[in-house]
Amino acid sequence: MRCDRCDNNAVYHRRYSGQKFCKDHFIGYFEEKVKRTIKNYGMIEPGERVGVALSGGKDSITALYLLNQLNDIELFAIAIDEGIEGYREKTLKTAREFCKENDIPLSIVSFAKSFGKTVDETSGKNACSFCGVLRRRLLNDKAKELKLEKLATGHNLDDETQAIMLNYVRGDLDRLYRLSNTKRSEKFVRRVKPLQEMPEKEVGLFAILNFDIDFSECPYASSSFRTGIRDFINDLEKDNPGIKFSIQRGYQKLMPYLDSYPRKDLKDCQLCGEPTSGDICKVCDLLKK
Repeated sequence: MRCDRCDNNAVYHRRYSGQKFCKDHFIGYFEEKVKRTIKNYGMIEPGERVGVALSGGKDSITALYLLNQLNDIELFAIAIDEGIEGYREKTLKTAREFCKENDIPLSIVSFAKSFGKTVDETSGKNACSFCGVLRRRLLNDKAKELKLEKLATGHNLDDETQAIMLNYVRGDLDRLYRLSNTKRSEKFVRRVKPLQEMPEKEVGLFAILNFDIDFSECPYASSSFRTGIRDFINDLEKDNPGIKFSIQRGYQKLMPYLDSYPRKDLKDCQLCGEPTSGDICKVCDLLKK
């Protein structure tokens, strides 16, 4: 199998377009598309202080690597240590090494020091909910401390379509709206997703071709409802190449209508003062329980 753009052997066949890429042309295509995504969505402006939520996995390392190519921003990395034994130690080691090699400031914030409890010390059944809520809080707190204008995450196309379908299934229009509207309060640092139009398979290949990283999955991931949604979408994609893009485009067409959906105004949490739609924010509610 030959590359469509030269006579070299292809390393990737993109089924939804039929194109074949050699290593160099795939890397070039990938980097150019991510830069175009950043520009098209107005994600980052010159001179801004930008952070990357760095787990040490393929997605966040790729996002950090590509943003580090932008010469007109100040770049920082923020890693969260949830306390997942046998997993997080390895990814944090990768994060430290990558940031040291590329001279990127890295801040590591732990659940244990911040909340007095790790993910491993919570109920396994509710670990994902506990982890997600508290991770978002710590990332936002650190981003504000660093005076960042934007916080980039490594969410890829698969992550986006899973979140869209998950909220469709649950009928949760508020969360569906919030997927693209994270700046609902001045106390929230705006989130951006440079990889949101890149399929997970392509992100993985880019990482394999450029980095030496661990592809281990969080041990709690298989127990989440989201895993079933992921498998459902992947089954659809096998017989309908490009269906993930269709899900994303359909959601984007729906967004103007979600703007008019009635939502609760945010107010300050009675315990910590952070924005919430109720009297007590989710973080404080979880910690109380």
